[in-house]
Amino acid sequence: MGTLLHFKNIYTEAFENCKPDFVVLLLKAYFIFCVLMLTMAFYAFIYRVATGFDF
Repeated sequence: MGTLLHFKNIYTEAFENCKPDFVVLLLKAYFIFCVLMLTMAFYAFIYRVATGFDF
């Protein structure tokens, strides 16, 4: 749990004094997009391992 709080602090500090505001929004949207893509990749890998996909 401490690691997640550490990452949260790093994330919030990264955008603390960042200007202009539209760049901050763009970077946050890109971060969410990357997290979604990584989540789908992990899901696909685990699904293929669990269903016996022949690599």
